[in-house]
Amino acid sequence: MTPVELSRTVLHAVRRAVDEGELRVVALPERVRVAPPGPGGCGDYATNVALQLARPAGQPAQRVAEILRSRLLRSDGIDDVVVTGPGFINISLADAGGPVGPVREVLRCGSRYGHGDALGGRTVQLRAVREVRAVVQVEALTRLLRSQGAVVRVDDHDGIVVRPVPAPADPFRLGTDAGRWALLYPAPHDRPRIGDEHLVQRESNPLFRVRYAHARTRALLRNAADLGFGPEPGPVDGARSLLQVLADHPRVLVAAATHRAPDRLARQLVAVADAVTPLFPAVLPLGEEKPSAAHRARLALADAAGAVLAGGLSLLGIDAPDHL
Repeated sequence: MTPVELSRTVLHAVRRAVDEGELRVVALPERVRVAPPGPGGCGDYATNVALQLARPAGQPAQRVAEILRSRLLRSDGIDDVVVTGPGFINISLADAGGPVGPVREVLRCGSRYGHGDALGGRTVQLRAVREVRAVVQVEALTRLLRSQGAVVRVDDHDGIVVRPVPAPADPFRLGTDAGRWALLYPAPHDRPRIGDEHLVQRESNPLFRVRYAHARTRALLRNAADLGFGPEPGPVDGARSLLQVLADHPRVLVAAATHRAPDRLARQLVAVADAVTPLFPAVLPLGEEKPSAAHRARLALADAAGAVLAGGLSLLGIDAPDHL
């Protein structure tokens, strides 16, 4: 279960409690935030929705949390629910295929992994000031918002004004892809750097790391096909950090769209690239070694990372070449 799916599950539990009269709340939240537990918490994720609903419901937050706990325990994909502190709900997810689950989901969805309807039913109007960085930001935000189900309209006279710190120079002297990255990677309130550091092919360049990692995943798939085997999800030792960033990707897309922050997606892609790179040397058999289940599982994990990188770059309007 992804964080986005868990958020929907909690919200569904809230709605059922209201519909069945256990909670008397007039205005329900549009979505529920789930995040890794803080100090004193436990499990995989936690939410403070009970504290948010306590006053409108006229009940103590702990009582609200217990009402929701009983419903969440009956939900598919949830193993345990613990209430801590003043009313935090801590959720442990069921195994659901263990670490293989997120990989299967990425491979099923491909580059659209993380797309959903978290912002479904919303209409967002955007307006860019007459400046190149603002225009590029609006283009990226339009794709991000639509990936989460929002209807987006771009208007020169009305809407949310997108006004990032302007670019100090023409970014497209670097080329379309590097120029866009230079404008989108920094937070909107930070001054972008328009220099040749975005073109160098070395580890110091985040864009190079992302595109290199994507190209390597495609090369591994080609080489594996030549050796007669393909990706097959399975356990992979030492891949916890990569599995975590893949599982977290849907939440990052929702946050980037909700907060109008494409830089969050750019940083997520760098995290995926940095997490998958150490896997590469162990994906293909060496010497006379025969392809094994471990090789197929590593290849599936690399394939999933490549799909996330390609999908994320596409949302930013940047090409993800198979050869670099």
